[in-house]
Amino acid sequence: MGLPENLLRGVFSHGFEKPSAIQQLAIVPVGKGLDIVAQAQSGTGKTATFAIGALQLIDLGLRECQVLVLAPTRELVLQIHSVFQALSEYMDVSVLACIGGRRVRDDIQALQQGAQVVIGTPGRVLDLVNERRALDLGSLKVFILDEADEMLSRGFLDSVKDMFSSLRDDVQVCLFSATLPLEVLETTQRFMSDPLRILVKRDELTLDGIKQFYVAIDREEWKLDTLVDLYEAVTITQAIIYCNTRRKVEWLTDELTKKDFTVSCMHSDMEMSERQLVMAEFRSGSSRVLIATDILARGIDVQQVSLVINYDLPTNRENYIHRIGRSGRFGRKGVAMNLVTQKDVACMRDIEQFYETEVVEMPENIADMIQ
Repeated sequence: MGLPENLLRGVFSHGFEKPSAIQQLAIVPVGKGLDIVAQAQSGTGKTATFAIGALQLIDLGLRECQVLVLAPTRELVLQIHSVFQALSEYMDVSVLACIGGRRVRDDIQALQQGAQVVIGTPGRVLDLVNERRALDLGSLKVFILDEADEMLSRGFLDSVKDMFSSLRDDVQVCLFSATLPLEVLETTQRFMSDPLRILVKRDELTLDGIKQFYVAIDREEWKLDTLVDLYEAVTITQAIIYCNTRRKVEWLTDELTKKDFTVSCMHSDMEMSERQLVMAEFRSGSSRVLIATDILARGIDVQQVSLVINYDLPTNRENYIHRIGRSGRFGRKGVAMNLVTQKDVACMRDIEQFYETEVVEMPENIADMIQ
């Protein structure tokens, strides 16, 4: 790929040996400065793709922001930040994460010292650009949107449009996501110049290494007992259990704790410091089961997760692929389990049809499959 030697050293020391499909297709075009719309399965190394591509573009002698990455959640920003830092270990590049919940003054100070890569959530980055005039985009070379489908959906769309209006016309734009609905592709035409499109077909999106099962349950209130039975039947290295609401997450955490299970939980109403502590414990393995809302559905990479349980099926079918993609990262095997009541059947069928996949009933020997 013609990567600079110091970047290559970072790539190898980060544990990469052979590029994944998306990395083979997209690293070189990003490095050449092309506009890109790239879609690939969860867990195939999208973050490293745009990080390796963008790090080649940095003029190391210029202490100005040259790469800007926007992502929808604080957790994802911090994870992207750690990938950039690991890959640029031998490059003398300054990388800054800008997220709410931290002192703005510290961000401004870091920008004044010359952060060359800035990764942030849209609200904080726009504040630094427009309100505080602390982030100058005059030297920006590449603008990257991660989880682009969410960044171009209702919640963030206005902020992202404002961001685009702050950019020079010649700034390279790269969009990455596991799902790119048609309306997002249409939106991209407004602010990208003839982008290279790297898209995987929808039926290839269901992750090959992930076995998908459902457990039929007559009534919603019986899900808890089913979960406990499942828990006692299998040995779990690490698992994520998804619920659709914050209230349900807290209720389930309380119920399992009462039954002497060690679990932690995470949702968007928690303080940033608390969320970081929960993630650190989960990554280190001191907490083995994490109960979460969709805040944790996208991009979060914990290698040991072997089981994802949808206590509630996602209200948005796009999130199904993001949730189950938390297991089976980078080609490992994983299991996704869906607890399905009668009223969920139509939703489950819709997901199967949409992804051209089959979710089968949980077999008796499930314990053998989850190692």
